[in-house]
Amino acid sequence: MTLAPWRSALARALHRNRSRAYSRYLQLATLNLEGKPSNRTVVFRGFVDEKLQMVSDGRSEKIQQIQACPWAEICWYFTVTREQFRIAGELTLIGPNNELETIRINAWQAMSENAHQQFYWPHPGHARTDAKAFEPAVIATNQPPDSFSVLLLKAHRVEHLELRGNPQNRFVYEWTDGEWTVEEVNP
Repeated sequence: MTLAPWRSALARALHRNRSRAYSRYLQLATLNLEGKPSNRTVVFRGFVDEKLQMVSDGRSEKIQQIQACPWAEICWYFTVTREQFRIAGELTLIGPNNELETIRINAWQAMSENAHQQFYWPHPGHARTDAKAFEPAVIATNQPPDSFSVLLLKAHRVEHLELRGNPQNRFVYEWTDGEWTVEEVNP
């Protein structure tokens, strides 16, 4: 399979910004159930084929939003190289008992024990629970709990803005009729 043309630019940005732990954080925007924007920061967990992988608590509001409307956009800024990527596309939700369970298990096993703990905490977004409910749980590191979900974003449009240089560079990649097109546009 040939990589999408924007993948090399994103891989290069990830590599050149790897010394900054926060370079794996990106903003994910969805539509809430009232049709209004809802934005949050998530962690990039790598690629699965051509899709960007993130994880989420299956009990969170964003899961309901994605089930109602799977279209989303991420915005990712890299401070070292001064690049921004906006990637719009369709999210696939992988929860428990999904045909893509292997992807979910692999994502779970790649995470740290500290990251695992959050999926045993009380229901996100509900009234604050006693602090004891957040104490470390005994967990099975090989199998994720039902609260653990994976999100895969299949890009349909990618905007890459390089903020260095004068003038700056901006590229728009679009998935149309089964292939990627690229156009250089004014910044």
